[in-house]
Amino acid sequence: MLLIHTASISEQIVGWYGDVGPWFFYAIVWGLVFAGTGLFIGAFIPFITGDSLVFAAGLVAATHGDVNIWPMAIGVGVAAWLGDQVGYALGLHYGRPYLDKRKGKWLQGAITRSETFYRAWGWWAVVIGRFMPWARVFVPPIAGIAKMNYYKFFSANLFGAVTWGVGLTVAGYFAASIPAVKNATYLIAAAVILASAIAGVRTWLKNRQTN
Repeated sequence: MLLIHTASISEQIVGWYGDVGPWFFYAIVWGLVFAGTGLFIGAFIPFITGDSLVFAAGLVAATHGDVNIWPMAIGVGVAAWLGDQVGYALGLHYGRPYLDKRKGKWLQGAITRSETFYRAWGWWAVVIGRFMPWARVFVPPIAGIAKMNYYKFFSANLFGAVTWGVGLTVAGYFAASIPAVKNATYLIAAAVILASAIAGVRTWLKNRQTN
């Protein structure tokens, strides 16, 4: 069931390629990854701005010769890094009001949990948070609000964003191009992607109930 769910989401995203072509596909993938954290929309739709999107981009690169895996994967990592840098800068500039204006009890609860996570793990919270659907959105501005040293955030964000972006994109590529590892790759990616999907739906439902 998990494999079916993962394949279904990825296949829908892969379908975009046929509608927009290679160059726009690059731009859409990178733009959505950036917007997920830089514009905060990943708090509501992490499965379209995060793991599912990135994994599907790797699938497209494996099955379409005019999409190269390495520019795509590196571009995803850079877009993720830039989005997090913007989140950090917004938190640093606007302070706590930047997060306080986010409505909904669930969102505020997620912000509180992210703050606790950041206080406990510091530098590693930025790295690990990139792999967690809720934390990847909230930890960068929280680090900015906490006035984390810029160079420490820069290094943690670079490590986490590039590892996540390149790793998951390449995983999608291997899932489609190497039959022997296809099922194992889908299983690993499915666990991450399903967590994103559940987090996104839960956020939407909780905020509808509390607003």
